[in-house]
Amino acid sequence: MNAIGFNFTKLNIEDLRVPNKQVEGVKINTEMNIMSIEEVKPQFLNIKTKEEVLSIEFEQKVIYEPNFAKVEIKGKVLISLDSKLAKEVSKGWKNKEIPQDFRIFLFNTILRKSTLKALELEEDLNLPLHLPMPSFSKKNEDK
Repeated sequence: MNAIGFNFTKLNIEDLRVPNKQVEGVKINTEMNIMSIEEVKPQFLNIKTKEEVLSIEFEQKVIYEPNFAKVEIKGKVLISLDSKLAKEVSKGWKNKEIPQDFRIFLFNTILRKSTLKALELEEDLNLPLHLPMPSFSKKNEDK
């Protein structure tokens, strides 16, 4: 399995804060949804291969409650995989079910790209980041 293509189709961020109003107890929730999975024949693959390509449309949201802000990211990812697994995924998708190994690979691929984009957008609007950033701290030197 390989991700051979990835692109965003929608990037939306809204700051819903009321100016000069303090908001306490902000909760940040994330959602990821797979909107569609379909087999495609990419134009750029002119060679014969035993692998199939699936196009997966996704949506990821970061929701700040209560009515604080929201980030919405939509996109498509192309996954190249062997024919047997592609058929299994396509068949399972009819019931909105996909094999666990494929789902983990897919979600990790989406998270790697869309989380970085969400963090960038949050930083641009001075929103609290939905993931903690690594930081340095002073070493405690008790003797």
